[in-house]
Amino acid sequence: MTDKMAKSRSGKPTLERLEANSVDSLPEGELGRRLAADKPLRIKFGIDPTAPDIHLGHVVILNKLAEFQQAGNAVVLIIGDYTARVGDPSGRDSQRPLLSADEIDANAQTFQEQAFTVLDRDATEVRFNSEWLEMPAEALFGLLSRATVARLLERDAFSKRMAAEQAISALELLYPLLQGYDSVAIDADVELGGTDQKFNLLFARDIQQAYGKPRQAIMTMPILPGLDGHRRMSKSLGNYVGVSDAPADMFGKLMSIPDEVMGSYYRLLLSEEPPEGGHPVEAKRALARQLIERFHDAEAGAEAEAQFDTVHVRHEAPDDVPDLALSEHANGEGTVHLPALLAAAFGISTSEARRMLQQGGVKLEGEPLAAEPLDRPVAELAGKVLQAGKRRFVRLSA
Repeated sequence: MTDKMAKSRSGKPTLERLEANSVDSLPEGELGRRLAADKPLRIKFGIDPTAPDIHLGHVVILNKLAEFQQAGNAVVLIIGDYTARVGDPSGRDSQRPLLSADEIDANAQTFQEQAFTVLDRDATEVRFNSEWLEMPAEALFGLLSRATVARLLERDAFSKRMAAEQAISALELLYPLLQGYDSVAIDADVELGGTDQKFNLLFARDIQQAYGKPRQAIMTMPILPGLDGHRRMSKSLGNYVGVSDAPADMFGKLMSIPDEVMGSYYRLLLSEEPPEGGHPVEAKRALARQLIERFHDAEAGAEAEAQFDTVHVRHEAPDDVPDLALSEHANGEGTVHLPALLAAAFGISTSEARRMLQQGGVKLEGEPLAAEPLDRPVAELAGKVLQAGKRRFVRLSA
């Protein structure tokens, strides 16, 4: 893959490769000047652990960080355990809900473990920004004095909310200052982020200058489209592929992406162009196999593809369907309440189960199960395969 990586004779990615697929590399020419100094750079990437898992949208930036590591630079991964308490307003029309300290700590641990499926652990410095942001009031007042409200309100998200007469909390105004101070604390040479982070990354340069530090270069990467092909990949929107998803789930999700975004997935996740001349379905299969092999193992991709064909091409149940004993869910009259059964089988709420039944999303032995009656005899269900959605199955035993 050396041609695709555009590496120099030393095996390190070149400036051209490092800037490939990026949207902004600012100030213009600055990254090249930093690299020409021929000393390891400190490449900053911050993530607030507001969710327990990372998805392929995060992998876009993690891939780029890995390329900087291959070029001999140190990645500083900042876990925003402190800024997560504030909530990043980027791309939001309302304040983010705040998490508990226990939730933040648990998410931070999971994020690190999953990030190292892409990053070189030995070339990564992990820091928690509570190390420096739990500061005395005097230090906080000093930070606040280094920016104006007018400058903060230049950010697109704030200006839109003001125009729409939507509230902006003082806590949200504080967020860019805290993120900027992260760059001061770790002496960042370069900071990476999505295009929605451009204001924050540039604002950090102002904070560094205010503290007498050299100003970082910045690089923004495209936002990976979610499974719907339009909105950004997001767990809250339900249009994501998690790096810890089971291989069969990952394969099925990737096969569902619209043809028009497949090029972005290939370029941003695999650093290559999609194969030319073939059918889009075959290109998606190849994409899914490669990503599954990366986050699981070589055999997992082929096994996931075989299961996909069993379920979605031949419309059969997969071989490894778990069993569920109906006796544990039957009442004294020998019947089972379907919403409760679905909730127990697939970890969903009974209200969601009712919706799935009404929308025809539940099948028994491959045939849609009618929404009524909700109470079914055990004898009618025993020995059959119950399916919810496209990829969830259980075999019902008496």
